[in-house]
Amino acid sequence: MQDTKPGVQTLTVDAADDGIRLDRWFGRHLPDCGRGQIEKLCRTGQVRVDGKRVKAGDRVATGQVVRVPPYAPRVEGYVPPNAPVRKITDAEAAALLACVIHKDADVLVLNKPAGLAVQGGSGTDTHVDAMLDVLRFGLDERPRLVHRLDKDTTGVLVLARTRAAAQALTAAFRERRTQKLYWAIVAGVPQPMQGRISAPLGKVKFGAVEKVAVDEDEGKVAVTDFRVIDVVRKRAAWVAMMPRTGRTHQLRAHMAHIGTPILGDGKYGGRAAFLPEAADGVTKIKQLHLHARAIVIAHPSGGVLRVSAPLSGHIAATFADLGFEESMGRDEPMFDLDY
Repeated sequence: MQDTKPGVQTLTVDAADDGIRLDRWFGRHLPDCGRGQIEKLCRTGQVRVDGKRVKAGDRVATGQVVRVPPYAPRVEGYVPPNAPVRKITDAEAAALLACVIHKDADVLVLNKPAGLAVQGGSGTDTHVDAMLDVLRFGLDERPRLVHRLDKDTTGVLVLARTRAAAQALTAAFRERRTQKLYWAIVAGVPQPMQGRISAPLGKVKFGAVEKVAVDEDEGKVAVTDFRVIDVVRKRAAWVAMMPRTGRTHQLRAHMAHIGTPILGDGKYGGRAAFLPEAADGVTKIKQLHLHARAIVIAHPSGGVLRVSAPLSGHIAATFADLGFEESMGRDEPMFDLDY
């Protein structure tokens, strides 16, 4: 039912905004509404999504309808929607173009490097979302994000080249008509070496730090299949993981939960996520070793798209240092685990 109160707007979430926080959605589309005002409007129930009360940190999904009440536009710090953004340097553009590992009329796939955020945030002005114009390849439309990877995770990142493709791909992710394969190096060796982790996850505050953790009472269902591919003297293992659900930081939380945190993941594994300095020929491993290796997804024009991303950067270096051979891994993200 349409809201007819004077000054009220009802806006529909676009595919490019699928999964982002509500306050960031406001920042993109209603940048003259200050953060404090957003939180107050949510707290008092004036902002609603699909008719339901929400918090500023809740995430929105494609097709949802946001009720925006009248508000007082801020003046200080206001950035008009069409204001020029920071100029992308030639080096940044070239680096992003070098990440493209698949291109067709509907879809682009990047092999995202570590350290490159997918979307902006506080203090982050260099991210994929801000550089999408570099990836037009002659089209009038700007590519659209249809899913995300953490800043420190490398590998497969799918982009839609058109609005229609974005709608189709977003629906495929939402309806779980996708299969994703991740590779990680973990500290220790999972026991058993193949299996399924079924542990509900919820957000928990540890002092000033918020992260997800196993919560049997209020957590959301989270399921991960895994298989150990290779081991280095019981100190570290190369693990393939296939998430059956898509919870925030699911793989990181699940691997830490079974006692083998992803290498370099101090947030979830603490000291246990780091090998002793110089152990096994690898020194000072501090970066996250999680790689989105492959994806199988319904293609917007029909059929199935299968893309694999080769290892690069610090993960490729650590594989070499530990003696793991990339050719031993299976690119097909189908485990066919028999339980």
